[in-house]
Amino acid sequence: MTAYDFDLITIGAGSGGVRASRLAAEAGRRVAVVEGSRVGGTCVMRGCVPKKLLVIGAGFASELADAEAFGWRIEGAEFDWARLVAAKNAELNRLETIYARVLREAGVTLVEGRGTLVDPHTIQVGERRLTAATILVATGGKPFLPTLPGIEHAITSNEALDLMQLPRRAVIVGGGYIAVEFAGIFNALGVEVTQILRGEAILRGFDPDLRAAQTEEMRALGVDIRPRTLVRAIERDRTGTRVLTADPEGNPGETIETDLILYATGRRPNSAGLGLEAAGVEIDERGAIIVDAFSRTSVRHIWAVGDVTNRLNLTPAALAEAGAFVRTAFQGCPTAIDHQLVPTAVFGAPPLATVGLGEDEARRLYGSVDVYLSRFRPLRQGLTGREGRALVKLVVERDDDHVLGVHVIGPDAPEIIQGFAVALRCRATKAQFDATLGVHPTAAEELVTLRQRRPEPVPPSAPDADATDSPSLSPAPEPDAQPQPDPDTDPEQTAPDPS
Repeated sequence: MTAYDFDLITIGAGSGGVRASRLAAEAGRRVAVVEGSRVGGTCVMRGCVPKKLLVIGAGFASELADAEAFGWRIEGAEFDWARLVAAKNAELNRLETIYARVLREAGVTLVEGRGTLVDPHTIQVGERRLTAATILVATGGKPFLPTLPGIEHAITSNEALDLMQLPRRAVIVGGGYIAVEFAGIFNALGVEVTQILRGEAILRGFDPDLRAAQTEEMRALGVDIRPRTLVRAIERDRTGTRVLTADPEGNPGETIETDLILYATGRRPNSAGLGLEAAGVEIDERGAIIVDAFSRTSVRHIWAVGDVTNRLNLTPAALAEAGAFVRTAFQGCPTAIDHQLVPTAVFGAPPLATVGLGEDEARRLYGSVDVYLSRFRPLRQGLTGREGRALVKLVVERDDDHVLGVHVIGPDAPEIIQGFAVALRCRATKAQFDATLGVHPTAAEELVTLRQRRPEPVPPSAPDADATDSPSLSPAPEPDAQPQPDPDTDPEQTAPDPS
């Protein structure tokens, strides 16, 4: 029998890689994890955690603005962006230390450097060659920049997290998680934000009512959302930076003067340069590693989890896949992860959260569905005078009454949705929702007090040549409404569990 240096080598010390390595080591395996950047990966170092910290920091702007309506007098409040970034970086350093300690205490060998596959059992790290009986690839994803004149003047979310000063004006290109969240951060802190979309609406793949309401709320807060707009070039000279736009047909459009341009038009699996071809591992046209339901690649002893597989690009999915991999590969318990009914949140302004099917997808899959929707002014805004509105929506299968989708927009949406995800996993019915007493006064209680069913949509009498997926609170179906993944979405939405 061949002697290997390790039983398992994991390439990538992000959420999935750390979880898998620790669990395998605790199961008695000899494990090494190879990381060429920072332990913690995208979510902890370049994604959900630092971004959420910035979201929290920006959120104090509205807290301070509203405080006066509740009897507080706050004078001389000032915001220091550089101080927030420094505090964020200190927290990331603390988390990286914790992740490294978790690996060390589990007995995992941390190898610093970029790992590449030399053959199906060998990984090159600098001058070292390491061998393993089993290899796990957990290298995540990375931001994608298109090819166009002047693209070198744009930044991605990686650089946006480390800006040392706020711009006065910012152009954000994209309509997914990252774009919506940074638009909220910058706008709350006084930046003049223009958001450019190639399509008709933000957040493609989400329920159309959420898309419409989120667009309305963002515009009310001052974000200039420009749909059906393309960037044809970026120019920079000593007079400033300009974004040259075009319409969908390629006709030249407006030139936008800006101080910063952030591209958030998608991420790609971080698979290039790993030597996958040399090892015989198959990838698809987007660079995603092709795996089966158990995360095994085309090479029997090589596995992959997380965003590099481009299945469901969310941190909890990577963590779950990592645990299932260990059970399957080392504990004799083949385990596949169910990627359905996974809750997700967009930490925009306001935040939104969803679990299950949107209305259009539910109609496509089930035919007859019932829809319940309420938009209301949150209690807090009764004193502040602000006009923002919250939204709750249920999509229910008509035949057996079980709830197919729960959708929420409002300050507490991400916290609310987690409990309702459990309810959907248990196939809760609308009758059970109705029989549940609410906590009053809260926004969450709206989900158990919805009684008025929305009328059925009226099908169009003839195809509309101008029909698009534009945001509207009408129930008209939207042909592109699909569950994730979406090239404009952010693969990391929740903070990881280092344990």
